[in-house]
Amino acid sequence: MRAKILNLKSQEVWVKEVIKSLSEFRKRPIAPKLLSLLWLCAIAWVGFLWNLGNIGLVDETEPLFAEAARQMTVRGDIITPYFNGETRFDKPPLIYWLMAVAYRTLGVNEWAVRLPSALCAIGLTCLGFYTLSKEEGRRKKEEGRQNEEEAKSPPSDTPSLGHSPNLPIFFSTPWIGAALIALNPQTIAWGRTGVSDMLLVGCMCSALFAFFLGYTLEEQREKAEFSPVSASRFPNKWYLTFYVLIALAILAKGPVGIVVPALIVGSFGLYLGNFRQLWREMRPVSGILIILAIALPWYILVILANGQTYIDSFFGYHNFQRFTGVVNKHSAPWYFYFFVVLVGFAPWSIYLPVAIARTRFWQRSYWRRQPRSAQLSLFALFWFGCIFGFFTIAVTKLPSYVLPLIPAAAILVTLLWSDIIAGNEPDNRRIKLEKKPNSLPRGLLVTYIFNVVFLLIIAGATFYCYNWLGDDPAMPNFPQAIQQSGLLIVGGTIWIITAVAIALLLWKRQQRWILVANLIGLVAFIIFGLTPAYKVVDINRQLPLRQLAQVAVQQKLPGEEFIMVGFWKPSLVFYTQEPVTYYRAVTKAIDYIKQSKNPTSPSILLLGYPEKFVQLGLQPNQYQLLDSRGAYQLARVPRQAFR
Repeated sequence: MRAKILNLKSQEVWVKEVIKSLSEFRKRPIAPKLLSLLWLCAIAWVGFLWNLGNIGLVDETEPLFAEAARQMTVRGDIITPYFNGETRFDKPPLIYWLMAVAYRTLGVNEWAVRLPSALCAIGLTCLGFYTLSKEEGRRKKEEGRQNEEEAKSPPSDTPSLGHSPNLPIFFSTPWIGAALIALNPQTIAWGRTGVSDMLLVGCMCSALFAFFLGYTLEEQREKAEFSPVSASRFPNKWYLTFYVLIALAILAKGPVGIVVPALIVGSFGLYLGNFRQLWREMRPVSGILIILAIALPWYILVILANGQTYIDSFFGYHNFQRFTGVVNKHSAPWYFYFFVVLVGFAPWSIYLPVAIARTRFWQRSYWRRQPRSAQLSLFALFWFGCIFGFFTIAVTKLPSYVLPLIPAAAILVTLLWSDIIAGNEPDNRRIKLEKKPNSLPRGLLVTYIFNVVFLLIIAGATFYCYNWLGDDPAMPNFPQAIQQSGLLIVGGTIWIITAVAIALLLWKRQQRWILVANLIGLVAFIIFGLTPAYKVVDINRQLPLRQLAQVAVQQKLPGEEFIMVGFWKPSLVFYTQEPVTYYRAVTKAIDYIKQSKNPTSPSILLLGYPEKFVQLGLQPNQYQLLDSRGAYQLARVPRQAFR
């Protein structure tokens, strides 16, 4: 009995020692760094890596990039991109190069196609975390100075501002910012898609973060009485990083990679009146030489290889004409991007108007007096506003065009929430009455209420969206499939629970936890609603094409031509790794088949909807049905059937 008592006491002592050790570990400087690393890994996994390659490539854009990269590896030509045997001048080569490297490492598969986009999103999130950690450090130093001044001054009946309570680490500014940068519909969608959009955003937005870090570094050097302008012919390390990333952005998507950042940095400097000083310290001549050294060689080589055809296609059609005219029927009204930001940055977009208003951007004299390190919110506002305005003016409009403003929106909302959590009010306000503990800021009350209403609207839309999903002829049974899966009920229920939780927190005056409720609801929706829904879409829309591609590879005779009629599905080229002839119009397909001569094969492989076979004038006894999957059927048709 005594031995058991001693054993229990020893176990109790051991447990206390473990708890004490964990407590001491948390107090060590390394503990927050390890926890932050785990937080970034969790965000990266949930947002971008989990189930990244578990669904097939999504038509129509993603397979174009994937196949162009594959053909680049097959041809050994890293200068001119090709798709389906024809040149593809839509985008510069950086995304193809990265995919080709991934193919060499991981094989030709969906993971390799999407990994560059995922890594760009993760890198952007990490750099945003680092930038906001600098901002949090500045705020803590400022609060420390205020505490010292108040300790020296006589007591006052007026409550002080700017004293942050001892908050858990997950309420810290960089933790919030990393979550908001990564976990929103736009970033998640494009960070998991194998196209060049996230590559552009990763390079261009990281360049803007690097600019601001270099901008504040110059201030630190000035305080240390060191003049970088006179000491070196080159800009500081962060400005150099800015130039390198701009060059990569140009290789990712063309001139927009330098035009938009130049517009943001230039307008920011002009507003503050320090544009000339920025010009001197950034050493633009050195910067331009760096950009040209990295980006220009490929453009010279591709023009030498393809001449005026490339200039007209890339610079003329895919850049100038997209800005000045409507390309591929992608037109939209001037207010289009208001809805894109509202939905694409949900649920955080609800707080953007308040976050923008709290910058007090109309008080130019106030901002010109602030130290550079305190101007992050103003820089984020110029970042957001310039991109929003630039692409609103552009005639061709697509949701992905405003993807580069999402990190800026995340910074604005993060700084707003940091103030809310810390209980800080704007500096220029005077307190007339003592506020109750945990009282709600009056300016935010309407926003909190709209947060609840907005989530209830999303829940209702989720419940009934199957009524709006029947327009795609490639997956006619999808509305029934998604309804039967129960995922709409799960997703809608998650948003209702989140809205109720926020309402309860609002009633209890626990506003800082509203951020946590939104984040938990969003993550739960991603895990239990959105990701399984991707699988349902894949099964109904893309899986039939992949299955028919396998059948075509197995059944295709030597010299037999593969023709698709009535639609454009580039994924067939990627999965068959064979050239495919496309015809949308039935009459043009008939004329082509009649005129084409192929002595090595008297038949063709034909893929299309069943009604397209009827429109081609084919009777069931005139072709051999090889397989039918989903909305498509694959058949071998004798050329004589069209004579």
